[in-house]
Amino acid sequence: MPGQPSRTASGALLLSGHGAARGHALGRARVRLPHVLEVAEQRIPAARVDAELVRLHDAVDAARVEMHELRQRLKGALDKEMGEILDLHALLLDDPELLYGLDELIRSGPYSAGYALRVQRDRLAKVFDGMDDAYLKSRMDDLDHVIGRIHAFLHQRPPDVKGLAGEILVCDNIAPSELAQLQAHGVVGIVSVGGSALSHSAILARSLHLPLIVNAPGALQKINDGDVLIIDGSIGTITVNPLAGDLRDYRARLREQAREQRELGRLRAKPSRTLDKVDIALLANAESLEDVTEAHALGAHGLGLYRTEFLFLQRDELPDEQEQFETYRDAALGMNGRPVTIRTLDLGADKADRTGLTLSNEDNPALGLRGVRLSLARPKVADTQLRAILRASAYGKLRILLPMVSTREEVLAVRRRLQKQAQLLRAEGHEVAEHIPFGAMIEVPAAAIALESFIDLVDFLSVGTNDLVQYLLAADRNNEAVGELYSPLHPAVLRLIAQILRVGHEHDTPVAVCGEIAGDPRMTRLLLALGLKEFSLHPGTLLEVRRVIRDSDWAQLQAAAPKLLAARDRRGIERWIESAGHA
Repeated sequence: MPGQPSRTASGALLLSGHGAARGHALGRARVRLPHVLEVAEQRIPAARVDAELVRLHDAVDAARVEMHELRQRLKGALDKEMGEILDLHALLLDDPELLYGLDELIRSGPYSAGYALRVQRDRLAKVFDGMDDAYLKSRMDDLDHVIGRIHAFLHQRPPDVKGLAGEILVCDNIAPSELAQLQAHGVVGIVSVGGSALSHSAILARSLHLPLIVNAPGALQKINDGDVLIIDGSIGTITVNPLAGDLRDYRARLREQAREQRELGRLRAKPSRTLDKVDIALLANAESLEDVTEAHALGAHGLGLYRTEFLFLQRDELPDEQEQFETYRDAALGMNGRPVTIRTLDLGADKADRTGLTLSNEDNPALGLRGVRLSLARPKVADTQLRAILRASAYGKLRILLPMVSTREEVLAVRRRLQKQAQLLRAEGHEVAEHIPFGAMIEVPAAAIALESFIDLVDFLSVGTNDLVQYLLAADRNNEAVGELYSPLHPAVLRLIAQILRVGHEHDTPVAVCGEIAGDPRMTRLLLALGLKEFSLHPGTLLEVRRVIRDSDWAQLQAAAPKLLAARDRRGIERWIESAGHA
């Protein structure tokens, strides 16, 4: 936990924050002070207006190209959060209000492009500050990042990522779209004063295996450019200018880490089976054929979540039936007979597209037209996707998963559409599997509480804990102001997951957990204790979770479950996790 500076056993300064992405790093500090767009008022001669407009548009185009190239380079390597944030930044670069306002300021001032950028940024900041919705307020960080990119290109200096090899970036906060660039230029770790272990940036850092420490108060005051740092992304410690003893400890940790990686490699072909011979299914989350390939190589039992929305993002037209069919068919072929769970379109909220499919002016998008609601509101789009999945079912064991379910009526409506499209396809001469398992994501508290009212309509369930936690606790996971409140380690969250698992067991309906906690090895025994036998997780953490499962005793964890569910607060749950780890 973050706290006051202390000293290592050797006497070096020791700072602490939250470990957000595990791993160790040794490097020089590169301190980046908080970004403030400080540009003095600068008027230009009328004769320079056209040239200044060209200069601005060139900078915007350069930022747009940079964002597009980054999106292309990262596609398939990350989980959905990275795609969402990059798409949002791309949309902001095309925002007419931002761009028109900049042009008008240059013409009417007439102002320099840099000063116009600052004035327009300040205008929009006032609009964001006046909003009541915390989610929309938090998007100001994204706007600042986009404006910072334009500003950098205006001054013909791309973002300061060169010359960073072997360095650890120390900053106030880090944008997700910066991370891959920083790693590509040799950054070995990041320390930020702000941020959350559940933010987009943290999720991406874990995917990139880039050590990250967030919420490290005093880092900018205590660390100077050029200081040597040792960071531990697991426990969140920062050693400043380490001494001989600290360096010995660091090398020992690296040797231990290398040994662990060798051990994990041996688990690729091992079963995910507890000490008392209970088999646990480890399914992978995926959004591309690269993810499918990795999941197959690591011995995943199948795909528990194949995200389809990436087909709809970063494009101006909707994917047709044939394109979707080929994508789903290739996923089925890639898993070579193992089950592949295709989640239907989960656009909406902060996953806006460019085709006009989603609404752009919802007052509260997180509670708006998203997931299955959007599919039912756009029946032609839904039918096209269902037809593509049905056609692909002839090539492997496909399952269909509905996101954002909240009512029995939604499940019935999609089942009817599915049956109708299957009949039509067979009449057209297409081969369609005899039975395609049909499931619902439980991420809305109402669906969890009223599960028995529609469980007869589904063949399986998948708990989306990322959304379930934020809806249950009324805490936006992207809002740092309530970051401490957003946590799966809340008694209500665990009791609701336990209830979902119990209802599923009573009705002989398999239940998986597919949120972030499924891929966190520190949470594995907790989930086993609650009765979970099916995990759906990012391929990058599959072997670590498998190791914990193989070192766990199912019966002992079941016996300890009542004490876990009786915990009255987060600390009580953390103590249970600590004791389970030593059992």
